[in-house]
Amino acid sequence: MHGLVNRSIQCFVRDTYGTGCWNRVAAVLDLGPDGFETMFSYDDAVTQRLMDEVVRVLDKPHDMVLEDVGTYLVSHPNTESIRRLLRFGGETFADFLHSLEDLPDRARLAVPELRLPCLDLVEESEGRFALHVENLHPGFAFVLVGVLRAMADDYGALALLDQRMAPDGRYVVDISLLDSAFAEGRRFTLARPVGPAKEAAE
Repeated sequence: MHGLVNRSIQCFVRDTYGTGCWNRVAAVLDLGPDGFETMFSYDDAVTQRLMDEVVRVLDKPHDMVLEDVGTYLVSHPNTESIRRLLRFGGETFADFLHSLEDLPDRARLAVPELRLPCLDLVEESEGRFALHVENLHPGFAFVLVGVLRAMADDYGALALLDQRMAPDGRYVVDISLLDSAFAEGRRFTLARPVGPAKEAAE
């Protein structure tokens, strides 16, 4: 597993639940003070053990923790660069959904060694989509659901999400876009904010 994945989980625990909580996880995994290195590669078993320990310490269901990680990656101030990468997908939430098939390639442009599962979006009817997710990394679909929920809020859209397993072994996230302008979304500009304008833009 790419170290960026493990590091993201580490930052989620630290930023959401505090350094003390992360230190409890790190102690069991016998990690150093800095935790995981972003650009290293780790055995998949290490990531699985990390998730198992996070679930135990947080006392929350495994799938719920993964969804929370996805939400964190989009909504936390420390992960603004990820939000910006996703917002470049389009001006509306529907535009964003149609851009998801290109996400693995865009991620590789930023981190060449990082491989995300292939995504295939099917528009079944107006406002109803089925996002097919390659079963490459266990749990990725749950992270993606968290990302989608946070992005819908970011765009100010009202969307219902559900997840199922397709006969071909891929996960499917069913998306019902009920209202693309349900609420005022977060401000976003193509230019990166600088100085006092940064706080206003975020």
